[in-house]
Amino acid sequence: MPQFLHPLRFTGARILRDGEMQRRSIAIAEGRITKGPLPEVDLTGYLILPGIVDLHADTVDRHLPRMAAPLAPDLALAASDRDAAAHGVTTGWLAQDWSWEGGHRAPDRAEALMAALAAYRPRMLTDLRLQLRCEIHTVGTAERLLEAIGRYRIDYVVFHNRLDAAAERAQDRPWPPPCRADRDGLAAAQAAMPDVPRYLCRLAEAFDAMGVLYGSHGDPDGETRERFSMIGARIAEFPTTRRAAAAAKAMNDPVLLGAPDVMRDGSQPGQVPATDLIAQGLCDALVSDFYYPALTHAVWRLVDLGLKTLPQAWAMVSQRPAEILRLPDRGRLDIGKRADLCVINERTRAVEMTIAGGRLTYLAGEAAHRFVHRIHALDMAAE
Repeated sequence: MPQFLHPLRFTGARILRDGEMQRRSIAIAEGRITKGPLPEVDLTGYLILPGIVDLHADTVDRHLPRMAAPLAPDLALAASDRDAAAHGVTTGWLAQDWSWEGGHRAPDRAEALMAALAAYRPRMLTDLRLQLRCEIHTVGTAERLLEAIGRYRIDYVVFHNRLDAAAERAQDRPWPPPCRADRDGLAAAQAAMPDVPRYLCRLAEAFDAMGVLYGSHGDPDGETRERFSMIGARIAEFPTTRRAAAAAKAMNDPVLLGAPDVMRDGSQPGQVPATDLIAQGLCDALVSDFYYPALTHAVWRLVDLGLKTLPQAWAMVSQRPAEILRLPDRGRLDIGKRADLCVINERTRAVEMTIAGGRLTYLAGEAAHRFVHRIHALDMAAE
């Protein structure tokens, strides 16, 4: 694991503090934001913002091609780690399915990724965790699921129902016929339907006892969101309609939307545009989904459209996600909190430095020249 940076004070930048951009300095030491006179690094022309807290990233699949001989998951984790750091992410959840569908969505794959993430943790730059996307028809896996969550300390689960879509695909594509494993999986999932409500209640009770936060993915309507909320699945990830998002807000359930949908000024076909939901106050936080660069691009798009100020937009990728996942030590640049900083060139809007937990995880551009020059001067002075 990288070492803590020298105690430093960054000066000259505009810093997001107390909900507004302020021209002031910020100091870090031993992994925390601190105060007092310290050696200075001039970051005039830069913005210093809280590190991004990303609640859903599908990047592992992108770095783990589906080959006849699969690559080791630790390679995908290392690539995702570096990718996250390069885009200002200091805490992030990697999404992984737990499904009856098999293949890369199977419980075997999920457990392998959990084990790989635990083994990779000592080398980790970003604080990476795992979000399990649990298919609601995996009724027969309850014991295995809860054992894996406990063993690997999984802290975030979302429920998902892909059965209807899978059944429709099977009907619409009679040829070539699905393989036997797919047919058997679909049949077993359909047979499990009567047991789903009891299964979900059992998981919800166990999650509450274990301290696991949970929600649902892709709610199609308000009734679905209400049912999930009633069992404690309070986080609404990617609702597909305005009614689902509005129902979540009416019940004070946080709504998460994909930053790529903001960046490209649209959503999936048939879904309400993300910018419309944000304009209507029906979104709490943005997540990277399948594309880490979208996080900062979405923030700037909201600013340029006049939908949010920079502090308001940035809170959607830092403060609010940290609050939703109950991480009181991050998401804000306050004394005593974890030193998670995202440093952005104010002119180009590019991330040029990321500090996660007081450790330097990414450095590029002009910020690199200033930083390295200052650290070299400090080392020379120490000698």
